[in-house]
Amino acid sequence: MSDRLPHEKGFHISWDQIHRDSRALAWRLDKHGPDGGDWRAVVAITRGGLAPAMIIARELDIRVVDTISVKSYSHQTQAEAQVLKAPQAEIMGADGEGVLIIDDLVDTGKTLELVRKMYPKAHFATVYAKPQGRAMVDSFITEVSQDTWIFFPWDMALQYVEPYRGT
Repeated sequence: MSDRLPHEKGFHISWDQIHRDSRALAWRLDKHGPDGGDWRAVVAITRGGLAPAMIIARELDIRVVDTISVKSYSHQTQAEAQVLKAPQAEIMGADGEGVLIIDDLVDTGKTLELVRKMYPKAHFATVYAKPQGRAMVDSFITEVSQDTWIFFPWDMALQYVEPYRGT
C-alpha cells in the first residue's frame, strides 16, 4: 500500500496543452457526425468541459453551444452525480443524436453514465480518459492511469517553487 495521497500522483496540464489536446480531439471528431459528417451542436459538461467545448466548437465551426451542469465532485472527493442544469430540449431532441457532449475528463464514468441515460444517441468525447470510465466515452485523446490526479490550468495558480536542491 502506498503512503501517497491520490492527488499526489499528479499530471499537470498547461493552457497550451489543453488547447493542443482539445484541437486534436476536434480533428478526430471532424466529419464523423451523423448528418453528412456534421454535428448539430456542442454541449459542454460544466465546468471542466467548457474550455475544450469552446475550442472544439471553434475548430469545427459549430455555432450552437449549450451546457449541462453536473455536480459529481466536491473539491477532490467524488460523490453521486446529479444534473443541476440541462441543455435546451430543442437542441438535444429526443435522444441527443448529432450532438457532441464534451468534458475535460472521464474518471469513473459516473457523470457520463448519467448524461448518457438522458441522451443515448449523443456522441461523448473527452480530452482525457481513465480506464475505469473509458467505456462511457466514444472519443478521447489521452489515457492516464486511474490513480493519476489531473491538475487542469483553471484549478492552478502560478507561484514560486523552491529548487529541488534548495536555494
